Amino acid sequence: MSNKHTSWSCVCHLSIEGNSSLVLIERHNGKTQTYRVPQAPASGLEEAKRPVLIGMHSDRSAILLDPVSKRISAQKDLPADAIAAYAYRDLTTQTYWMVSDGDKEKGIDPITCGGNGSPVTVIDSAGGDLPASPIKTICAGRGHHVVAFTGPTPQTPNTPRRAFLSNLMEGSITVVGYDPADAASYLKVISTLNLCDAAHEEGHKDRLPNNAFPHGMVYSNVTGKVYNLNNGYGTVAVIDPASNTIEKTATMKTSSNLLLSPNGRFLIGKGVDRKSDAEHIIGRLSVMDAASGDIATTVDLPDIYPSVYRFNSDGSKLYVTTAATGKGIQKENSKLDRLLVFDSSRLPKLTLMKEVKVGGADCGRRSIAFLHIEDEDGLVFVPNPSDGSVSVLDGTDDSVIETVALGTQPAEDFNFMYWRSAIHGA
Repeated sequence: MSNKHTSWSCVCHLSIEGNSSLVLIERHNGKTQTYRVPQAPASGLEEAKRPVLIGMHSDRSAILLDPVSKRISAQKDLPADAIAAYAYRDLTTQTYWMVSDGDKEKGIDPITCGGNGSPVTVIDSAGGDLPASPIKTICAGRGHHVVAFTGPTPQTPNTPRRAFLSNLMEGSITVVGYDPADAASYLKVISTLNLCDAAHEEGHKDRLPNNAFPHGMVYSNVTGKVYNLNNGYGTVAVIDPASNTIEKTATMKTSSNLLLSPNGRFLIGKGVDRKSDAEHIIGRLSVMDAASGDIATTVDLPDIYPSVYRFNSDGSKLYVTTAATGKGIQKENSKLDRLLVFDSSRLPKLTLMKEVKVGGADCGRRSIAFLHIEDEDGLVFVPNPSDGSVSVLDGTDDSVIETVALGTQPAEDFNFMYWRSAIHGA
């Protein structure tokens, strides 16, 4: 076992029988241990008022945001009904954008946004462990949000600094100014893009809400464009961040998310076909050339639901976790205990290198995390929600180094917490 395996840590959030649990996994001097933050009684508040979990403090307490007062505090125990918000990190500005879906029925937050949408909360992650308060809470549209950041690069020096927030239940994108030097627009909503496509909406050109169902958005610093997956239409909208306009669309069917290759040239969609075969699902990875909009490669994965997918640090490998979807015989035939590793060094070609057996994931989402160590490939962390454990892999050969038990019960949901952490992923 090399030195890179002797000292590391990661923080995990699990939902077990509907209750929040926060666990630290720490390896020091060759020994792996876990620490669980004590659980406090549920707050008993309605969902929009429940404490929001940001991460773990260096003293092993839980960092919580009060969504009403906006106060951030460290608490020695974790309320059982605390909500772990998904967050996007912008390393350029050291900010942390926490997204809220709003309620399940309408996608609204009546507390923060007055029932007109759901919030995205921006927090400064630089400096000490505990920020004083959020920089800003932005009311975007209704439902789940995906965040993409734009800005100038050597290839696209005139691209403005903006944040694009997709709104799943409205079929729109909220555009937020993101240049601290521009006080008039900084962290303010400057535009809303209606994703309505008349070709898919019975001729309507401006219907809102619509059936675009955006879920997956990236910014390429090579082309200077934002690419948004309209899951409901099976298309990718190409957006100019300078004018906040949709320039064109390209077709990408059987995809429910979008990923950008590290070199900025290719868009990778992932999805699943449940209709072609009554007994088997067929997972699919689609590789699109960002410049042309052409699908260059399609990889079908029998009996695989591709849950979360991410590249390693240099883009040479694409990791795909498996989880559950469908029901009956389709689900029974699905592989729920695999991690797929693809050679992505020659994109748009994708070649399956290895199928790693890990623990089970009888749930809809299985995340993944990476720890890059100096010039080595580092470590890969794969949760096994059904087993209540985490598999730790060597990023060089993708062998399982150890599997760490986090308890005796399965988890309905599992997330890695990235607050001020060296790990990254999804």
